[in-house]
Amino acid sequence: MIRKPITLIILLVLLSATCLAQDSPTSKIDAYIKSEMQKQQLPGVAVEVMRNGEVILAKGYGLANVELQVPVTPETIFQSGSMGKQFTATAIMMLVEEGKLSLDDSITKYFPGAPATWEKITVRHLLTHTGGMTDYPSDFDFRRDYTEDDLLARIKSVPVAFQPGEKWSYSNLGYVTLGILIHKISGQFYGDFLRDRVFKPLGMTTARIISEEDIVPHRAAGYRLVKGELKNQSWVSPSLNTTADGALYLNLNDMAKWDAALYTEKLLKRSSLDQMWTPVKLNSGKTEPYGFGWRVDAVHGHRLIEHGGSWQGFKSQISRYVDEKLTIVVFANCSRANPATIAHGVAAIYNTELAP
Repeated sequence: MIRKPITLIILLVLLSATCLAQDSPTSKIDAYIKSEMQKQQLPGVAVEVMRNGEVILAKGYGLANVELQVPVTPETIFQSGSMGKQFTATAIMMLVEEGKLSLDDSITKYFPGAPATWEKITVRHLLTHTGGMTDYPSDFDFRRDYTEDDLLARIKSVPVAFQPGEKWSYSNLGYVTLGILIHKISGQFYGDFLRDRVFKPLGMTTARIISEEDIVPHRAAGYRLVKGELKNQSWVSPSLNTTADGALYLNLNDMAKWDAALYTEKLLKRSSLDQMWTPVKLNSGKTEPYGFGWRVDAVHGHRLIEHGGSWQGFKSQISRYVDEKLTIVVFANCSRANPATIAHGVAAIYNTELAP
């Protein structure tokens, strides 16, 4: 007499568990990522969600290497692109805290023989893209292997586009210059400085400067679409994969340790981090939604600090929803990817108020 009710209860419990699994954030994210990958025609994606510095999801989708049919995992190494600028800014702020330079120093203090147009450009201007320096000029040779002196000479030859502090304009050349400045001040190549002062202390064991010749376990391949056909990434010279505008290898495990550190003072004082996350004020008094290597914004009143990256067939995104203590990291290995869309979509799964 009691077997049927017990059987019915078991069936109801199983059905309830199945429904809960289908409605869980992970299952929703799985469906969303697969949909976006199909829509954006992406070979591989890695996604990480962290709450208050703790990982609640780290997962790979698709292929890290199409030719070898290697799947993406949390260990897969991607190129950072301009996401790496936040690490450059951190290195600069470390030197500021040590009293080795000032944010309001003219960069001509460190670069004798610089053009007269550089005299009013400060370290702060370079960090915030307000110094008047431009992006790489149209005739820049990405196949040439430059020394730091060669790069600096080439940057000096590019005319300043506007007066420092007059407006905001994204400048990779400004961040390349910051990397050279780190070397001048610290005596260490920018990549070695990050290795010793940031990556090792945080246990970011696979984070490093890009190297095509080294054996790098779990390295993904970068791709681009040409007339709908997947092609390998374009080639650039080795030296241009070591500049401070964003030339790092990172994976989800590294980013988890980085995000956790940003809640602490392991690397920088809270006051320094607050400066990095404060919108820049122009000469006119108007602000722009950019700090030091971070975009500073809000979504429906929810504070958001984030940055993306694009380089050699890779795209990246870190979006930190400060009030929710929620961080989303996305890596993709195709130049047509829109990782910001994916990161914002994942955030909205956890909190609908974060939908852009």
